[in-house]
Amino acid sequence: MRRFLWVLLSLTVAAVAAMAMLAPPTRARLVVDADARVVRGAMHVHTLNSDGTGTPGQVAQAAARAGLDFVVLADHGDGTRTPTPPRYVDGVLLVDGVEISTTGGHYLALGLGQSPYRLAGEPRDVIEDVARLGGFGIAAHPDSPKGELSWREWQAPFEGLEWLNADSAWRDETRDILARAIVTYWWRRPEVIASLLDRPVTTLARWDALNRRRAVIGIAGHDAHARMGSRGDWEPGDGGYQLHMPSYSSTFRAFSSSVALSEPPTRRDAGRDAVALLGAIRAGRVTTVIDAVAGPARVGFSATHSGGITPMGGEVGPGVDAVLTATIAPAGSGAEIQLLKDGLVVEKSSADSISVAHAAQSGPAVYRVEVAWPGAPGSPAVPWIVGNPIRVGFQPPRASRPLLPTAQWARPVPMEHWRVEQHPASVTRLVPTVLTPNNTAHTLSWQLGGGVPAGQYAAIAVPLPTDFFRGADRVSFTGRSAAPMRVSVQVRLSATGARWQRSVALSTSPSDVSVALRELTPVDAEPGTPLDLGGVDAILVVVDTVNTAPGSAGEVWISELRAEGMDDQVRTVRSK
Repeated sequence: MRRFLWVLLSLTVAAVAAMAMLAPPTRARLVVDADARVVRGAMHVHTLNSDGTGTPGQVAQAAARAGLDFVVLADHGDGTRTPTPPRYVDGVLLVDGVEISTTGGHYLALGLGQSPYRLAGEPRDVIEDVARLGGFGIAAHPDSPKGELSWREWQAPFEGLEWLNADSAWRDETRDILARAIVTYWWRRPEVIASLLDRPVTTLARWDALNRRRAVIGIAGHDAHARMGSRGDWEPGDGGYQLHMPSYSSTFRAFSSSVALSEPPTRRDAGRDAVALLGAIRAGRVTTVIDAVAGPARVGFSATHSGGITPMGGEVGPGVDAVLTATIAPAGSGAEIQLLKDGLVVEKSSADSISVAHAAQSGPAVYRVEVAWPGAPGSPAVPWIVGNPIRVGFQPPRASRPLLPTAQWARPVPMEHWRVEQHPASVTRLVPTVLTPNNTAHTLSWQLGGGVPAGQYAAIAVPLPTDFFRGADRVSFTGRSAAPMRVSVQVRLSATGARWQRSVALSTSPSDVSVALRELTPVDAEPGTPLDLGGVDAILVVVDTVNTAPGSAGEVWISELRAEGMDDQVRTVRSK
């Protein structure tokens, strides 16, 4: 028995020693003076409201243990759930967001109230809806190795992106590295999570390039679920066991977002503090710190010029000389501050501050700050600290111009032979009302079949004469609906049954709608398949489960349906 116990003890000591040798180094513990205006928190966190494993209260408790001030939740959804108002739990501000699935990737919507209809479909439509409903959004895990999670619509006007995402970071690691991480996780949890981080070269390059065109904020997303399945995924339902690892608390200790507010939070009025927090995030006053490498730490970044001082996330107008300055606290950390211009390092120093001058005549440029920690994990090494950019010398954004100029001619569709098409489980009725001899309004009363989404739809189908779209560049109509909603405007080639579509929003007030034919995308053909307008013989206005819940009912009014254009040339339009 003694021999057995001795062997067991020896094996235990050996296992502990092996884990200690394999585990990443303990984080460097720094000391920094507090700034009451700077709050630390976690972005993009999932709970039991979608595919996480903890309640919002348990998430807040974990955040409190990690020393955080706020958590931005981002459970999967379509925006129709009433968001829980901001609230303080265990001293942590919880703010509801939603992660929306689009056909081009996932979109984090922040500051969004309840949507009157499902937010889904193409990225351009979801981004438009989120903005119209008062929110703003961030492209999630933009370069995830898991293809269906990556962001694929880089021309869309999203306001921010995740320069770092914990769910993306581990997916490109080898099995040996992941096995080592699982074994040593129990020894140094936050440090092991940080050991899987690399410098996301592609994402940072995209971010720098985007900021040459327009302001785009960058954040770090925890994408925390506190679960891992038997296949190594964080998603549930893989048919095997689920481990509650990495835990919320360990993930929150790995890295954090520091947000600079205009004034200290009240820590009592959650609604007011949430507005200030989201406003500062949207303005780009956010810095990421990999706390499991070293911390706490804080970076300041600003531009000084004749007009005053512009903080991180801001813009300095054209024709102005400026000095960009970055500072780091605490002093003497041994880290290297790097100032980047248009994605390239132009100045670096191990001192506690660094500056670079921008001459107005040198043209516009984007500056941001990174801090490198010696021995940081990753290949290439993950930056220890990353701040948001300051754009210098760019012209103010022009007022948005209409997609299409005023049409020079219109060709109304024939008023006869309009009909309904529907899924067998749906119920429809089409009622025409003659407004003038040349204009008939059609009312579609619809109710989609209930249950789970299974192709339920209701549609107005309008037959067209041959070559109806000759010379046209758009299809236009006047429309409204009983409640705010989205409908799909489609054209169809009966020879093949192929369709191209563009989603549009309708409200309870009549509005003129124009859909550019070049903006139509294939419904059931490969992306980029050319649309031969000469073969189009039907226009459809479709209500389906992309943006409408099964079992719901309503009415849509359509009048003055017509083709419009600028000339009489027959064209072949290619989808974007």
